[in-house]
Amino acid sequence: MSETKAESKSKNPKKANLSDHSSIKHLLDESVSEIVKSRGYVENTRLSNLKLLIGAIVIIIALFAQFYNKKFPENRDFLIGCIASYPFYMVCFILDSGKYIIVNGILQVVSYTKEKNAILFTHPPVGAFSTGLVVSSKLPRFSDLYTLTVASADPKSISANKPVEFTKSVTQWFTKDGVLVEGLFWKEVDGLINDYAREPKKSK
Repeated sequence: MSETKAESKSKNPKKANLSDHSSIKHLLDESVSEIVKSRGYVENTRLSNLKLLIGAIVIIIALFAQFYNKKFPENRDFLIGCIASYPFYMVCFILDSGKYIIVNGILQVVSYTKEKNAILFTHPPVGAFSTGLVVSSKLPRFSDLYTLTVASADPKSISANKPVEFTKSVTQWFTKDGVLVEGLFWKEVDGLINDYAREPKKSK
């Protein structure tokens, strides 16, 4: 099976723009997710679905503003309010009763409190006495140091292990043409997951 993986990797090399910080991080994060899921962890999409729902609400609000029953300039104040609040996802509905309903910063709150640097949330493997994972990564701008962290999705659980992480230079995983050396990167990430599995369970 590992030979099949190696063959598929060589046929379809993954490539990043080495002058683009976002391109490098995106490719590494994508590869990490692939490796984690190959270990039997199924992605938990609950948070992603919540963000999609909030995004849909924002679109509905935008449509409401577009087709508001008053025309310019009568709706000027309403449009100014929506435009001014857009960067914060803060919008207002003007109801017939004249009341205002304000929905503000929900996506930012979700990202700050729940998502943070996480790139993948998972369910526990089927039949395993363990929790799901939260896999996080950091690659600061103007830095070549990539930090990958594997932690429990439920740190208070008795079956949660202690977080593990590594910080390494991305230069060791790419060729000069920007092709990811998948075998080497796979080994590093797989080793980190093994380290997490070996960490002693938390005692109450």
